[in-house]
Amino acid sequence: MAIDSTPSQVATSALTAIPFGSIIGGPLKACIEAQAMAAQTSWNFIKEVGLNTNPDTGEKSAVNVAFQFIKDGHTVQLNVPLLTIVPIPYIAISDIDIAFKANISASSSSYSETSSSQDVNASGGFKASVGWGPFKAEASFNASYSSKKDSKATQNSQYSVEYTMDVAVKAGQDSMPAGMAKVLEILGNSLSVENPEGTLGVNAKEFTVENGKKATLIVTYKDPNGLYKPEEIKVDEKGTILQPLSVDGDSVTFELSGSASGEKFTITAEKCTMDVMVKEK
Repeated sequence: MAIDSTPSQVATSALTAIPFGSIIGGPLKACIEAQAMAAQTSWNFIKEVGLNTNPDTGEKSAVNVAFQFIKDGHTVQLNVPLLTIVPIPYIAISDIDIAFKANISASSSSYSETSSSQDVNASGGFKASVGWGPFKAEASFNASYSSKKDSKATQNSQYSVEYTMDVAVKAGQDSMPAGMAKVLEILGNSLSVENPEGTLGVNAKEFTVENGKKATLIVTYKDPNGLYKPEEIKVDEKGTILQPLSVDGDSVTFELSGSASGEKFTITAEKCTMDVMVKEK
């Protein structure tokens, strides 16, 4: 009997029907989606922890941490961008291992049986006699035969279809993107130590002028956060606030008149105060 190829065909069909694209592509797609979620988490962390958003304009500014300490006998304030001192989560998938195993199974059985028999019996009263003279002979003949044929054939084939898959994903803290590293470098360079009451700067505290001439006073002011605020600068002369001659960027220019005994001008900006003197020759 010829070997039945049906189980093999069934097994082959079962193997080709396995959705390899979904089996292998599914974990890869899941890892890509997980990587996208990790990137979104990093951005949300930066927005929610490291940046302030102006509700009116939508502009973003870095969150600074300010604290005071003693330096050279003076109380000073250190302003540090928060993003430079907290770890930013950068989780990235580094390895994906997919192990796949398929076992094929199909079953088929066949059974056939052939049986035949035949009996033939030939017998009878056939007699013959022969004689010559005093001699005589007699003979009889009987004949029979039988035929029988039996055959059986059995074939069993069995296969199985089974597949298993193991997925191993390795992830860890990834290196910081080049753009973010540059941002943090710039923020790191912006670290400043400031006076907790602000800092006033002048081109001179004492001026000597010719009779009838005026002294040129240039003033700058930085608040405790290290931000220049020229609009906060005021110069008082005996209760009269002087109008600035000009405002050039972060500095404000005033013209001051002197006297023979010396004229005092008081500069104020928020909590800071400073006096300057102008004396005529």
